[in-house]
Parts: sequence; structure tokens; C-alpha cells
Amino acid sequence: MTFSICVREPHEGEDGEGQTRYGVAVTTRLPAVGTLCPFVNEHGAVATQSFVNVSLGRRGVACLADGLAVEDALEAQLSADEAASKRQLHGVGADGEFTFSGTECRDWFGHTAGDGYTVAGNLLTGEAVVEATAAAYEAGRGDDRPLAARLVDALAAGHEEGGDRREELHVQSAALRVRRTDDPGPGERPLYDDLRVDATETPVADLRETYELAREGNRMAAERAAERAEEEGGN
Repeated sequence: MTFSICVREPHEGEDGEGQTRYGVAVTTRLPAVGTLCPFVNEHGAVATQSFVNVSLGRRGVACLADGLAVEDALEAQLSADEAASKRQLHGVGADGEFTFSGTECRDWFGHTAGDGYTVAGNLLTGEAVVEATAAAYEAGRGDDRPLAARLVDALAAGHEEGGDRREELHVQSAALRVRRTDDPGPGERPLYDDLRVDATETPVADLRETYELAREGNRMAAERAAERAEEEGGN
């Protein structure tokens, strides 16, 4: 029902030290995919899809937080799942990538992986969807824009190649989530790093617009906070 991308990439923290950021983005021809598929924390990103088992994603990132390698963490979840043959599960951890597509997923289904990223999809128009998503991410990897923006670009590329093949389903959704090893905590994270479009006919375009508005709102909030601090400091 879905195609998604998980990403790990280095970045420089505010203190100038090397850090890592993780991101996941997904879209499908069903509502509210952001409640089911994407999982991320300061230790990795995971997407669970096809016949969704939310526990695979939730437990997967919890295992990454406990220090397990992504391959060990996600294989352990699948080994305990009696319906693993119907699942797709993929993700990235601190030191690796993992992809799995069960033999009973519905065509077209498949996955790919590169250095620091994984892409997977099922019920797609074809392999080109996954290939385009991966290629768009790779092409933008040297870009200095926020990861959230580049995740939207990756989804857009897959969507342009046909995306989810169920054209009779007009209610669609999309979501993205980003976390960093130097996570500042709730209330301090960029407002554009956790976004969902739950029900629309144009999910990727709407996710992009939501991102742009959220980034503008983030900038305005930061400017207002700086103004207040200056006013208070002058009293």
C-alpha cells in the first residue's frame, strides 16, 4: 500500500561536533499513514508496511535505542511475527541498513538500499518508483537544505513514476519524521521535522506545502523569541 524511504546521514551539530540525523518519509493511497508506518528516534529510522504490523516499527526503534544493530533488531522482530511473509520492513541504524520484503507482498513490491538509506514499496506501478525515490535522495544528498525537504523530494520522484497503483483510491496520505543524535527535546525541535498529511487527493504536494509553511512558522517563532529575549534583556 506504500512506498517509503529511511535515511541516516552525518551532520554538524550546533556545537560544531559531528552528529547523525535519521529520517523517514512515506506516502500511500489510504488515509493517516503517518500513524502506522514511520518510526524514528535518535538511534535510527524504520518503516513497516504492506500488511502493517505497527509493533515491528515500534519495537524496532526501541531495540536500536538499546544498542542493537539494525539488522539484528529488525530480524528479531520478523522472526517473532507469524505473518512475516506478508510484511515489508526496512530501516537504518547507526552502522547499517536493513531491507525485507515478504514473498506474499502484493505486486509490484521490492526494495533497494544504498549507503545510509533504504527504500521499499508494494502495490506500486513498478520498480521505477523505488529506483526514482532512491535516485532523488542520492542526487540531493550534497544539498544543504534540511533533510525534511529532501525527503519530500524523494517521495515526489517516486510519485511521478506512478507511485501506488490503486488509482481507484483517491483518499491518500503522506508523512515524514526526522530526529538527530543531538536531539534538543520536545519543544525545541524544528517544527518541520514531524509532519503529516492525513487525508488528501494530492499527498506529496500537500506535504511539501505543509513543510514550507512549517518552516516559515519555525522561522517566525524563532524571530519572535529573539525579540522577546532582547526586550526582556533591556529592562
